[in-house]
Amino acid sequence: MIYDAAIIGAGVTGAMTARALSKYDVSVVLIEKENDVAMGATKANSAICHAGFDAATGTLKAKLNVRGCEMMAGVCKELNVPYKNNGSLVLAFTDEEVETLGTLYDRGVANGVKGMRIVERDELLKMEPNLNPEVKAALLAETAGIVCPYELTIAAAECAASNGVEFLRNAEVVSVEYKDGRYFIGTSAGTVEAKLVINAAGVHAAEVARMMGDDSFEIIPRKGEYFVLDRNVGGLVSRVIFQCPTVMGKGILVTPTVDGNLLIGPTSLDVPDCEDVSTTWEGLEDVKRLAAKSVPAASSRDAITSFSGVRAHGSSGDFVIGRSAACPGLINAACIESPGLSAAPAIAEAVEQIFLDACEVRPALKEKYDTGRPAPVRFRHLTDEQREELIARDPAYGRIVCRCETVTEGEIRDAITGPTGARDVDGVKRRTRAGMGRCQGGFCGSKVLEILAQELELPYNAITKFGRDSKIIYERTK
Repeated sequence: MIYDAAIIGAGVTGAMTARALSKYDVSVVLIEKENDVAMGATKANSAICHAGFDAATGTLKAKLNVRGCEMMAGVCKELNVPYKNNGSLVLAFTDEEVETLGTLYDRGVANGVKGMRIVERDELLKMEPNLNPEVKAALLAETAGIVCPYELTIAAAECAASNGVEFLRNAEVVSVEYKDGRYFIGTSAGTVEAKLVINAAGVHAAEVARMMGDDSFEIIPRKGEYFVLDRNVGGLVSRVIFQCPTVMGKGILVTPTVDGNLLIGPTSLDVPDCEDVSTTWEGLEDVKRLAAKSVPAASSRDAITSFSGVRAHGSSGDFVIGRSAACPGLINAACIESPGLSAAPAIAEAVEQIFLDACEVRPALKEKYDTGRPAPVRFRHLTDEQREELIARDPAYGRIVCRCETVTEGEIRDAITGPTGARDVDGVKRRTRAGMGRCQGGFCGSKVLEILAQELELPYNAITKFGRDSKIIYERTK
């Protein structure tokens, strides 16, 4: 089969783009080198929808951040993904930083950000009583919010798949050749033929571009480390709390999550290995120290896990989005670092238009197209009456597998059998939160593995934690 478009990379950019193209009468394949969607920077970032005052005026980052922030609530509603418009605060602790707030405010106005103002100390401490009392002022941005990045990506991919997009997992791209009017994309899962290629390969986007003769940009992997704190401190702040930004990024933040935890981080360190998602003692110590500067009560004593992610920092400092000058059949959606999550709906919208312009004949809209996805069962949020009705329909919903997060067997089976369903333990975790509580899968992990083996009709030792060689069980001992 010759696809009209092959999208390389199933992070939030690739998945949202696949959803955008799935409304047209075209054939699209979403190619991912890992075992699931959202396996790169998408699953390991700050989960924030930025207002748009940070990016330099006139850049793609600024334009698409503001547009994406405007779109996010509506997209999340369509896809049944949790989103909260809780606003953000940038704190200033010195007179020099107070001046920086004014610069950020002016930039935000120039970028088209609405709902900003400078808040003085007394009002600020009434708004957020757990802030460091040494704070002098803050920039309030009312349009900022929080979202679950991997759930947004999963939902977008499911929507795209339901509308006809094919999902090819465990398919690392190793070569791209042009012949007879189409591209032959060599992957570890076979060759894919396509008329156009959309490069949304994250930290590997420059490698993919070079395969197609485009060496116009470079990517510097930039690692950030985080702590996730328990829900018992999830209410320490109600807004996203930033410190004044530096040349390396937006600094250490303290933010609630849509699931009720508290997130602190990230560090910002350029690294040579784009696959290096290890955490370090030094990095996590920096997170603890700098987070306490904003919110003294935010302590690693309440941490339930730590993690790191590697973002694709581009050599130009801006997103790279558009048709390649070196290869007209290549559409780059590259160098998508912060505010990439915030901008994702707008990036998809922009790539959609570029794709349409690149088609020899403009494709028609499908007669039947569903913009959303059905709301997944979330047993923990149901009333007793709703639970009773659900269990009467399917007793699997009456068997609690993850006690920390109140996740049922029925929800886990739904996660596996759905469009672009989970194929490993972490895939179930991202779709249901089974294993995301205090015990981090200590009690439920073995049961999740068992259900995966049953649904996928595989032996226990074929089930992995996150694909590749991440085996959990090797051989039977008795």
